[in-house]
Amino acid sequence: MHTEIKIDPKLIAYCGLYCAACGKYTSGKCPGCANNVKATWCKVRTCNMEKGYASCADCTEYPNAKDCKKFNNPISKIFALVFRSDRPASLNLIKSKGYEGYAAYMAENKLQVIKRK
Repeated sequence: MHTEIKIDPKLIAYCGLYCAACGKYTSGKCPGCANNVKATWCKVRTCNMEKGYASCADCTEYPNAKDCKKFNNPISKIFALVFRSDRPASLNLIKSKGYEGYAAYMAENKLQVIKRK
């Protein structure tokens, strides 16, 4: 079964992942980052919500997300290694394309995250 990935900037996670392309989201098992009230454990999500940011791409305290200890924590490093993900590249793409452009790019390419090269 082929699921169409929708273009929706509201489905961009605070850390730069694109929830609309996630299997758990498309199967109805997760409401996406912003609506996941059970994700209180996520320091990135909490920080963005407290500061009123749509994502870490809006952060002015750490222009390079790699310098932020909440974003660049040990668990995220393990996930990046296992899934070959490059969340900082996702944030840079948001900065260059804007939220709508990023959502369109990710949906068109069926990506949940930018892959590390």
